[in-house]
Order: sequence, then structure tokens, then C-alpha cells
Amino acid sequence: MDEKLLIKKAVKAMENAYAPYSGFKVGACVLTSDGTEFTGCNIENASFGLTVCAERVALFKAYSEGKRDIIALAVAADVDEPVSPCGACRQVMMELSPDALVILSNRDGSKVMRTGPGELLPYGFKL
Repeated sequence: MDEKLLIKKAVKAMENAYAPYSGFKVGACVLTSDGTEFTGCNIENASFGLTVCAERVALFKAYSEGKRDIIALAVAADVDEPVSPCGACRQVMMELSPDALVILSNRDGSKVMRTGPGELLPYGFKL
């Protein structure tokens, strides 16, 4: 797995973000065990509760295509330090990619943090 390439793809995905309200663009790239990659970006809505984060877009794209063995998820945002996923994304990661490597990055990949869903959301909700 090429972490730098995943980060580059997450950074590139930021270009497609629809963030007219917050101006906060985020991109993500999911890697599955067979090497398939899925990118996502945040998509805002005037009804803020309908906004969807980049991480969930990428994970949902993978799942909707039948790819369930997620091994890594890179997330990048237009910030100086590595971006931190929101609580909703952390919960989705816990369920859809509990063993994945989560790579958090800043706007150009110059600052990176490696973690996992369990570290991001200890005691996550499970049925």
C-alpha cells in the first residue's frame, strides 16, 4: 500500500467538494484489499443536517459497489494540521472498516497521522 498515493488521491478529491457554506473542503480515498480505490468529498446542503462528509461518501461508494474489505482510508482537508474526522464518520468507520488503517493529513500531505477507528472512537456503539 502506497500511503503517499492514497493521500494524494484524497487531496485531489478535495477539488470536487461542494462546500459553499463552510468553505471547509475535505477529500477521502478508501483502499480495499483487492487494490480498488474509492474517493469521496464532502457535499454540503443548505439544510445542514443533510450534508455528507468525504469519509462517508468514499466508504458508501465502496460498499455500494460490493467492496467490503476496507484496509485503509486516507482523509485530507484544507488545514495546516492533519484533519480529525467528525463523530458521525468515526462511528461509520467503526462499523464499515473497523480494522482499517486511517491516515489523516493536512492540505498537501506534509503532515500525517496514522490511527484506526478504535483509537478514534473508543467504546463505539455496536449492536
